[in-house]
Amino acid sequence: MQQITIAIDGYSSCGKSTLAKQLAKVLGYRFIDSGAMYRAITLYLINNQIDIYNIDAVADTLKNISIDFRIDPITKLQETFLNGENVENELRINSRIASIVSDVSSIKEVRKFLVKQQRFLGNEKGIVMDGRDIGTVVFPDAELKIFVTADSAIRAQRRFDELKAKGQNTTYEEVLANLQKRDYIDTNRLISPLKKADDAITLDNSNMTREEQFEFAFKLVKEKLGTISN
Repeated sequence: MQQITIAIDGYSSCGKSTLAKQLAKVLGYRFIDSGAMYRAITLYLINNQIDIYNIDAVADTLKNISIDFRIDPITKLQETFLNGENVENELRINSRIASIVSDVSSIKEVRKFLVKQQRFLGNEKGIVMDGRDIGTVVFPDAELKIFVTADSAIRAQRRFDELKAKGQNTTYEEVLANLQKRDYIDTNRLISPLKKADDAITLDNSNMTREEQFEFAFKLVKEKLGTISN
């Protein structure tokens, strides 16, 4: 069966990665979490005390960064490695990363560096990639583009519950403020802003369960594959 590229874009904490992982698993495709790549770079800058507003310093250090994804042999889950170190958990719970990753991802040199890697990872199709500019910049010719959104209050509650479950000490108000800041930066940056591709299909999951979201998206995949095979 012919394989396709599936691009899933959308706002922070709207379930893009969860959906992408589900689709990749069912289809036997490779899943690439582009957001994890930006968070990994942010973590490197933090750990090495590099000022994210010193663009020359950031650009110069990119050559020292290597990001790859590996499947854990026990959990069978994909995890992110930064220069050979498993940083998956750190990327998800570090509040410092969450507070500045949108600023880091707005740096032209960082986006150029990662877009090149992302295109290389998906050059043979059979891939599901989620992010902010996958359908508009990374893979503008993707056969299927889905734009995921949800009410900001609902997204903040989901993120708050996730952090609380992981033992993070924060408040709903702090999470909402951070999410709103990220939304503003993502949609207003000059380089590759978050926006719906003209040919993307909107998936508003404000009142959907994960199962309902998956069924909605999987139906789109089957329709697209059916169209191509015919």
